[in-house]
Amino acid sequence: MHGTSLQKEADAVRRRGAACAQPTGDKDGGTIQSSGDADCGAAEAQKTTEQLYIILRAVEAKLSDTQTEIEVLKSQVQVNKVAFGASISTGGNIGPFNTHTILIYKKAFFNTGSYNPTTGIFTTPVKGAYYFSFSGHNQSTKQMGLQLMKNGERMITGFNHVDAIDRYETATNGMTLQLEVGDQVYVILMAGTWIHDNDNSQSTFIGHLLFPL
Repeated sequence: MHGTSLQKEADAVRRRGAACAQPTGDKDGGTIQSSGDADCGAAEAQKTTEQLYIILRAVEAKLSDTQTEIEVLKSQVQVNKVAFGASISTGGNIGPFNTHTILIYKKAFFNTGSYNPTTGIFTTPVKGAYYFSFSGHNQSTKQMGLQLMKNGERMITGFNHVDAIDRYETATNGMTLQLEVGDQVYVILMAGTWIHDNDNSQSTFIGHLLFPL
């Protein structure tokens, strides 16, 4: 029951009570107290009590519905909070391997829970548009190849070629992806390449939900 309906019902209750309580006058202008006034007052009081009880129950039901809506909205907002940022951190040189290998960015700076720092895999909790980026640091005398993967399919690549000048370089790339619930996103180190990191956290993997779909 809406607030306006409740207000109209309450007004009707008050009008009935006022009408019953209205005294009648005789032809000489005196007030006549009829014998039915007491019964009318009792009956109207009973009606008023019943009507107010109905109004109270309707208000309680409306409050309960509103509380339920608030809880649903809270849960939706919580589900839509998806983000993580992590680095390989300590470890020095990683690779080369004979096959493509999932990189484990084990030092999580922020994580709402969908990124697993033990496996290096992000698992999509809600359908939506997501942004991911990765970076890799390596010694220029060794080539580095990184690929952002979705369910085993290559999305984008970042690559550092071998340079005769010995120095450290960084490659980075990023992309927006449309993901379904349960999709998995991760970064692989391509076979035969290297990556380096230390406590400066220069090799990173980040991702967050832009908006749900």
